[in-house]
Amino acid sequence: MDACVMVWNMKPQMRAYRFAGHKDAVTCVQFSPSGHLLASASRDKTVRLWVPSVKGESTVFRAHTGTVRSVSFSSDGQTLVTASDDKTIKVWTVHRQKFLFSLSQHINWVRSARFSPDGRLIVSASDDKTVKLWDKTSRECVHSFCEHGGYVNYVEFHPSGTCVAAAGTDNTVKVWDIRTHKLLQHYQVHSAAVNGLSFHPSGNYLITASSDSTLKILDLLEGRLLYTLHGHQGPATCVNFSRTGDHFASAGSDQQVMVWRTNFDRVDYSAVLEQRCEADSSVPLAQVLDASSHTAVVSPGADPHQAELDRVPAALTQTLQHIIAQLDVLTQTVAILEQRLTLTEDKLKECMEHQSMVRASASDPQG
Repeated sequence: MDACVMVWNMKPQMRAYRFAGHKDAVTCVQFSPSGHLLASASRDKTVRLWVPSVKGESTVFRAHTGTVRSVSFSSDGQTLVTASDDKTIKVWTVHRQKFLFSLSQHINWVRSARFSPDGRLIVSASDDKTVKLWDKTSRECVHSFCEHGGYVNYVEFHPSGTCVAAAGTDNTVKVWDIRTHKLLQHYQVHSAAVNGLSFHPSGNYLITASSDSTLKILDLLEGRLLYTLHGHQGPATCVNFSRTGDHFASAGSDQQVMVWRTNFDRVDYSAVLEQRCEADSSVPLAQVLDASSHTAVVSPGADPHQAELDRVPAALTQTLQHIIAQLDVLTQTVAILEQRLTLTEDKLKECMEHQSMVRASASDPQG
């Protein structure tokens, strides 16, 4: 790990920025809501606040006494929350760069911490196998979710602020209602630890990244697996939707950062939701947004594209057509990957032939 922060400009022919300053591996990065600042956390126990420009100027927060695993902005961009191996969560002001307070009821490393959309709550995930919900004003832990069977790697608020999703080393993703404290959805779709997740801005989808090398897109409306994406050669370590939801980026231990384009955010689910809620009061979207007590469990054995046709409302036709179109996109992606693999094999073959010629020349006494 090179301890640097890289910023790529998505516009054609625009240069990338490489920021040096951290003394050890960078564990987390996040842009401020305005995009004018970039925060990074590091194993060097600091957090840096960068101005993403040619100069790459930064200020340093001497944040913790252990590795800083997570850094995140509040929705108004005025506050930072950090999480660390020193078992604490700390809150800071951005512009004055002042430490405000610390939260310290976890009994093991804290992997992740996030503000709620309204900034009133903080959620944290830890190696003590708990997800804790904190009141920012009183600085008290108001609830602990203890259902994970392993370390909790990552946690995030739903855009509505009514629930949280957590990813764990027990290969699962769990979604809880923060008002009733009930488990809403339990996804068992990965074959290895889940390292990261991200809600789509619409709140209808959740994407996950796992050590099984895959990304998976979950439909929260239906409570099911939509797509499995293969691209990384090794563990996928993190994933995040763009603010508009039309792209998402993933990174892995293969040293690759991939940017993907979405199109499922264009589907209008309002008619679908209205009909499904009238027909069935326990549909998963109602569980997510209306705090139904029923828990939905999705496992790898369930076929994500198989439906009972006699129960599908007419309004789902558009959704099914969209799924078919998305499968076409995935097929094209696979074709591109196959082309890249072929090119790599051709280059390898050329190198081997060249080495053979060199060896032949070296062994030829007349050469």
